[in-house]
Amino acid sequence: MTPAKHSVFLCFSILISILLNSRPVIAQTGPVFACDSSSGNFTFCDSSLDVKTRVDDLVNRLTLPEKIGWLVNTAKGVSRLGIPNYEWWSEALHGVSNVGPGTKFSGLVPGATSFPQPILTAATFDESLFETIGKEVSTEARAMYNVGLAGLTFWSPNVNIFRDPRWGRGQETPGEDPVLSSKYGAAYVRGLQQTDDGNKDKLKVAACCKHYTAYDVDNWKGIQRYSFNALVSQQDLDDTFQPPFKSCVVDGNVASVMCSYNQVNGKPTCGDPDLLSGVIRGQWKLNGYIVTDCDSLNEMFNSQHYTKTPEETAALSINSGLDLNCGDFLSKHTQAAVDKGLLNETEISRAVFNNFVTMMRLGFFDGNPTQQLYGKLGPKDVCTAENQELARDVARKGIVLLKNGEGSLPLSSTSIKSLAVIGPNANVTHTMLGNYEGIPCKYTTPLQGLAASVATTYNPGCANTACGTAQVDAAKKIAASADAVVLVMGSDQSIERESLDRVDITLPGQQQLLVSQVASVSNGPVILVIMSGGGMDVQFAKDDPKISSILWVGFPGEAGGAAIADVIFGSYNPSGRLPMTWYPQSYVEKVNMTDMNMRPNPSTGYPGRTYRFYKGPTVFSFGDGLSYTSFHHRLVRAPRLVSMPLEENHVCLSSECKSIDALEQRCKDLAFEIHLRVKNVGEISGSHTVFLFSSPPQVHNAAQKHLLGFQKVILAPQGEGLVRFNVDVCKDLSLVDEKGNKKIALGEHIIHVGDLKHSLNLRV
Repeated sequence: MTPAKHSVFLCFSILISILLNSRPVIAQTGPVFACDSSSGNFTFCDSSLDVKTRVDDLVNRLTLPEKIGWLVNTAKGVSRLGIPNYEWWSEALHGVSNVGPGTKFSGLVPGATSFPQPILTAATFDESLFETIGKEVSTEARAMYNVGLAGLTFWSPNVNIFRDPRWGRGQETPGEDPVLSSKYGAAYVRGLQQTDDGNKDKLKVAACCKHYTAYDVDNWKGIQRYSFNALVSQQDLDDTFQPPFKSCVVDGNVASVMCSYNQVNGKPTCGDPDLLSGVIRGQWKLNGYIVTDCDSLNEMFNSQHYTKTPEETAALSINSGLDLNCGDFLSKHTQAAVDKGLLNETEISRAVFNNFVTMMRLGFFDGNPTQQLYGKLGPKDVCTAENQELARDVARKGIVLLKNGEGSLPLSSTSIKSLAVIGPNANVTHTMLGNYEGIPCKYTTPLQGLAASVATTYNPGCANTACGTAQVDAAKKIAASADAVVLVMGSDQSIERESLDRVDITLPGQQQLLVSQVASVSNGPVILVIMSGGGMDVQFAKDDPKISSILWVGFPGEAGGAAIADVIFGSYNPSGRLPMTWYPQSYVEKVNMTDMNMRPNPSTGYPGRTYRFYKGPTVFSFGDGLSYTSFHHRLVRAPRLVSMPLEENHVCLSSECKSIDALEQRCKDLAFEIHLRVKNVGEISGSHTVFLFSSPPQVHNAAQKHLLGFQKVILAPQGEGLVRFNVDVCKDLSLVDEKGNKKIALGEHIIHVGDLKHSLNLRV
């Protein structure tokens, strides 16, 4: 063959290869499940039997290698039993996401509803809304499962405490308060998991609360989450970091808990039997499985050097109570751990039992799911008009009005004839989603939302959020000729995200310069909109009289632009409240991010963390948020004295005690009610969050103030409503002492309800 002919033949061969390999991939159009009609009469396929009987039968049929295949997220099927491969890793932080390999989008389902990032959803302080979002997300997840595009196990929500404003993943959480985080976690889990037929043994999808525990350092000044050792007091662990996880398990009945990368007091969380078997499984009675964060066993061995061999790592994790490994570490090293006598098959059987319990509750072993409760869900049930409107509604309910000068917001679309929209986040799409996002149904950018109401000119002001050089002159030009200015500033995932903590908490780059210069030439209202996960030091804007209003909009989801416009033009009266403290930049310059102590230390000048303990100046405080109307509170009912019954011969009957143990028998039926009359004294209908706080006696380094509960009330102009709080003394008024014991402080508790303070005395 001549070289020329050889060249032609080679090109022809390559062309054929390309054509053969470029055929469209046919996506699976049906769900993955076990126990189809050809599976035989296996006991584990009999849905009339109880879950334990079925799972026992299944586990007893498996060989050791087959069991090991179900210790990892990409689980290996058992064809002889009709069990297919299964991918455990899917995500649904604020909508069905394609971050994990278990979920994908296609022409059949090109996107899913993308709700606001949890930090903004938490700002609604609406517990029923948390559950509603979870319910709609799980409906879309089931619909995608039915056409082979998703699994049934979703590793959400994130209920870590947003302890430090620099944390890149704070955006994923419900904020800094343990009570809010607990209520959010349990409600979102219920929404995801509960089935419409009310069967408590069944799961719609399986949720997972993460990352357990004391996890909130990702990558700060080179300190990595993979090797970070969180030094945490027992008191801080029990009264700050653990409550949301406990609530997920005890109140939400969550199907899974994910252990974190970091160590806690020198022990890797995924290899600590006290934290896993002792607390999650033992004290809280988890009905489900414990899973690692992804590749954390590899990090335990290679980054933390906690164990000497991979086999020791595998044995330690399973013996500690771990059930599932995100990654392939256990598939590689578990057999060798057994061979070396470090691990016995009984422990492996226990782990896969827990995994299969979850799959059994999901109906995975009940035959074709299209013949079951959710079998008729499909593409038509994803991105419905109702869900897209819900995403918009959640965003506007979460938006927080932080400053509002006279004559500023809401803007009138009749008196405002021209609007200048400026800023690097003014015309963004993907930025609005935050992280752990999926592909949204559609986007409405802030610019699109605002331009729908009034003639608008636009200038980005900066090339990106880093804003290395601000385009000041061009921005000032359009601002000077407009009736009002909206500046949409803040951050994005290049500033704060997983694996990236902030060093500064000011507006990035020259954003502050741009804002101040534009405000100086503006003739009408200047509205600063901050799109971010964490708080920003915007004291300059708070103090500048030319900046008439400040809004925080979090990462508001697919409909964020429409929601922002709804608030700015007054079709929605803002009611969001901050779920985290906004600190000055001086705070992060003074406080080491890796210091896990919540409580202040006067001897070192350490100011403490979060509104519960922090003693120092703030830019804005937890719970801050304004409305376009005003609300008046009047206390109707509240006790001034509560007596604590004690058993005969109790030491506190004969000597003075500062606190007593919060024992179950002592607390039975020990509760009281607080009633508050709330009136909308303005001229606009509005939704209002009523907070109930307590400032306990200062014993056992108690919090200076802590949240007991919150409720939403919607009132027409001059309308009134009655808000009732039921206070359980031992649950709500107790605290944790230095050793982690639950105590009730005796003496005067100051109850803050609305804008009122009420003295309550606890005596024996």
